[in-house]
Amino acid sequence: MIIEPKIRGFLCLNAHPTGCAGLVASAVACADEYAARNAAHKPNIKNALVIGASTGYGLAARIALACGAGASTAGVFLERPATESRTASAGWYNSAAFADTMRARNVYAASLCGDAFDQGIKNKTVDLIKRDLGRVDAVIYSLAAPRRKMPDGTVYNSVLKTVGKEFCEKSLDMRGDALTAVTVPAASRDEIDATIKVMGGGDFAEWLYALRAADALAPDARAIAFSYIGPPFTAPVYYDGTIGLAKRDLELTAAKLRAEGINARVAVNSAAVTQASAAIPVVPLYISVLRKVMKEKRLHEAPAAQMCRLFFNSLDNFDSDGRIRLDNLELRPDVQAAVQKNWQNLTPDNLTSLADVDGFKKDFYNLFGFRLDSVDYSQPVDPLIPIAGLAAEDAVN
Repeated sequence: MIIEPKIRGFLCLNAHPTGCAGLVASAVACADEYAARNAAHKPNIKNALVIGASTGYGLAARIALACGAGASTAGVFLERPATESRTASAGWYNSAAFADTMRARNVYAASLCGDAFDQGIKNKTVDLIKRDLGRVDAVIYSLAAPRRKMPDGTVYNSVLKTVGKEFCEKSLDMRGDALTAVTVPAASRDEIDATIKVMGGGDFAEWLYALRAADALAPDARAIAFSYIGPPFTAPVYYDGTIGLAKRDLELTAAKLRAEGINARVAVNSAAVTQASAAIPVVPLYISVLRKVMKEKRLHEAPAAQMCRLFFNSLDNFDSDGRIRLDNLELRPDVQAAVQKNWQNLTPDNLTSLADVDGFKKDFYNLFGFRLDSVDYSQPVDPLIPIAGLAAEDAVN
């Protein structure tokens, strides 16, 4: 099968297995190189659970732990396998490539495909950990889900909206590389509550309680959930919006868990091109402007390198609210001053000179295995790639 990208808005509807494997290989090489340079700071993490382990920062964290720290990992994700006529999702191919790499290195890596919100998946994961690992030293929570089904069947949907009043700002139309404007509407109270149900701290706590109840959580285990804050001018659509209120709930949950004896923290990551960030109004344009500045200042950092920095150098560096801050480079005053200047001066005529639109789009396509320089996309590939160690009955069609 010859596979070409199928783009709809901010979504890519297919993925390329060879390209996804190349993306994973690049992240693995980054982790190997980082670990070699920072061997004296290798974290004492032998067994780890990564929830949301197939894309973005979750995948990067799993690679950093497995390749950088040599940890055994269990990964939970909801991804779609291929059929004869349809490719698998990018996360499926990422996980297959990761599993093959770990098998070649003789490093334990188990994968469970299913809804992380579901109690049955929690039970399967706990049973696997008890059987194969005994306990985990680290739990990484990296979910960006659109909806959550509760045990009683109620379904909550998250929304990307503001709180209080609508927000109008510049944005990026990726279809035509065009500068445009977007108006983000204000959420209702029900939409705010639903978003907190999906993206807040409730499920993070449920995972940790389930692990502790089964004695699958080591006494000194670290639990880290990922978040984002960003600069003040994106706050209306993010940190002061519905998603931000959910992230605040996540922070409150982490503090509550610490008071109960579980070492839970929130790590605030830098902005990155991910499947989730591409969907947030205004944010793709902000990331494009930010990338331009960060590259000029030689501060740009891929997710794999940032996750290595987390585990090797930042596990015990907290701000006044107890959060691990990995966004310190993004929020450096000189960086943000340059971003603000470029943002204010953006016009359709200077968009590509003040913003790294091409870089953003390349990274976006890379997420799905496309536009990697190392791949010959004219060659046919077999989309039916299994994930080593994942039972066929656990695949999600």
